[in-house]
Amino acid sequence: MRAVTLRRDQTARGPLILVNAAHPLRPAGDPELTAPDGRYPDVLLERRAAGLLAACIRAAGGLEDIVPVSGWRSRAQQQSIWDDTWAREGEAFTRRYVALPGCSEHQTGLAIDLGKPAEHMDFIRPDFPWEGACGAFRRLAPAYGFILRYPREKEALTGIGEEPWHFRYVGAPHAALMERHGLCLEEYGPFLRTGPKTCLLSDGRRIRVSRLACPGETVEAELPEGCCQISGDNDGGFILTVWEAPA
Repeated sequence: MRAVTLRRDQTARGPLILVNAAHPLRPAGDPELTAPDGRYPDVLLERRAAGLLAACIRAAGGLEDIVPVSGWRSRAQQQSIWDDTWAREGEAFTRRYVALPGCSEHQTGLAIDLGKPAEHMDFIRPDFPWEGACGAFRRLAPAYGFILRYPREKEALTGIGEEPWHFRYVGAPHAALMERHGLCLEEYGPFLRTGPKTCLLSDGRRIRVSRLACPGETVEAELPEGCCQISGDNDGGFILTVWEAPA
């Protein structure tokens, strides 16, 4: 085992941070960005998320039927989208489908809106049907670390209306755990607070996931020497992911 000292400011960084109106973004540095589809160089994602998104679209047979519509946004871009949508559609629509500037997952580089190609694409609510390549993508998404972020049945928790087109990268073990237990991201932290969880991936690897609270300025974590990941949760703690050695 090895001891690692984690700082409270680091709880705002990582692929598992919760971002919503109650958990706004905090300064954490800009993500390393790249385009998941070279045909759309202005739609960017965090580097690892971009590679896995591209792989999932290929696996779903969606190269011609799925296009990235909106990825990373600066705060200024999010503010512009908020203002323009409010002026065009009104307050109720804007609050239902557009996150407040500073509270948008798009500002992390971990969220992507996908759509089916069309001559006139709706930027706010792109068409992403439940069948065909789009449906295949949905079924495969957890294996590549993506969750459908805003399902209809979780609207009261997420504060955002149903968005069949909006996917969030969290990592494969976490996406699998959330899918298995029917959780949205708002429920994942409380779920982990009840104790460590294990997940068996499709390749046979066993993953152990736990949450570590950071009540002070720093906290000590005891980690194994093997492969592990530490992500802040943007809610006062860290989520620890350990790839356990084969028995």
